[in-house]
Amino acid sequence: MSFLTGGSLMAHRILRLAFALLFVLLISLSTVPAALAHGVSGGDAEFLAGAQGMHLGAYFYLGAKHMVTGYDHLLFLIGVVFFLSRFRDVVIFVSLFSLGHSITLLFGVLSGITISSYLVDAIIGLSVVYKALDNLGFFETTLGFVPNQKIAVFGFGLVHGFGLSTKLQDIALSPDGLVPNMLAFNVGVEVGQVVALAAILILMNAWRGTESFERHARAANIVLTMLGFVLFFYQAFGFYLEMTA
Repeated sequence: MSFLTGGSLMAHRILRLAFALLFVLLISLSTVPAALAHGVSGGDAEFLAGAQGMHLGAYFYLGAKHMVTGYDHLLFLIGVVFFLSRFRDVVIFVSLFSLGHSITLLFGVLSGITISSYLVDAIIGLSVVYKALDNLGFFETTLGFVPNQKIAVFGFGLVHGFGLSTKLQDIALSPDGLVPNMLAFNVGVEVGQVVALAAILILMNAWRGTESFERHARAANIVLTMLGFVLFFYQAFGFYLEMTA
């Protein structure tokens, strides 16, 4: 896929859209900061904060629920599998993402290491932007090289997992049964990812079989780029407010 159509026209259009979007977001954020934050919902957070001992089934369910409803993770996965038609390639890339996600999710919670969730979520937004631009051929066209996709997917998997670990640590989980509970949560996350990915692949494969795929694939990835910018700007603004409070 070539990112530029008709010289640099497409690049200029995307830049104009990005800056226009940023302007609108900065105005709206003055009243609704970090409105797009994806974390653990109120009722689930209350349960996790008050739970003592092992609750493997509940943690498994919450992990699966988090992934299935995690629009930031799903947007990135859509970008990852967008042009993958071979099952082997899907397994490799998704496994790399899952491995990175699992490492930092478990390590972050069990070690107590954390940083601002706004900052991590801003980087997650950029991961969506990166994958969409990669699908558009931006790096090859404008920079003359293509980043190693497997390393990038694994690296962003580390970021996504660390983002979730920071949200869980904000809840102050009980140390009683923490290790088995987190293992159950992580298994739930991976099962939820498989379910969500299966639905995505069914829809993507059905779309690939139509004539509209070639016509609209570029537009879909431009939309994906914009959604990534939305996530980034909201979280970056929340991080700014956090640092200046």
